[in-house]
Amino acid sequence: MKIGELSKKSGCSIQTVRFYEKQHLFKACNRTEGNYRIYDASSLSTLRFIKQCRSLGLTIIEIKQLLDTKMNPDRSCTSVNNLIHQHMTDVTKRIEELNELKQTLTDMALACSDNRKVKECGVLQMLEK
Repeated sequence: MKIGELSKKSGCSIQTVRFYEKQHLFKACNRTEGNYRIYDASSLSTLRFIKQCRSLGLTIIEIKQLLDTKMNPDRSCTSVNNLIHQHMTDVTKRIEELNELKQTLTDMALACSDNRKVKECGVLQMLEK
């Protein structure tokens, strides 16, 4: 199948398919006489796998590690479990950071009312600290 069909079947844009290809997450199988890339069912399966990983917030590096691990089906999956546990730790940390950011923004929103002049703006005063 050509890149347009792969794009439609996978739900990824053509630009995204090309990006993942440039990142060496997968490759086109062959080219037509007209020099169009041709993809097979394996490419579609890999692209769907990548898309699922991205929906979980996994990085390109993490996805490469998972794809490399998939190539050795008889190996232990300890590295996969470790990767997921580390990703959960990272997500937990980001949630904490976002909660702190939310609290800061809430404090800023409460620091000023609409009927003040700019020179009295509590938000601007907080930003200057």
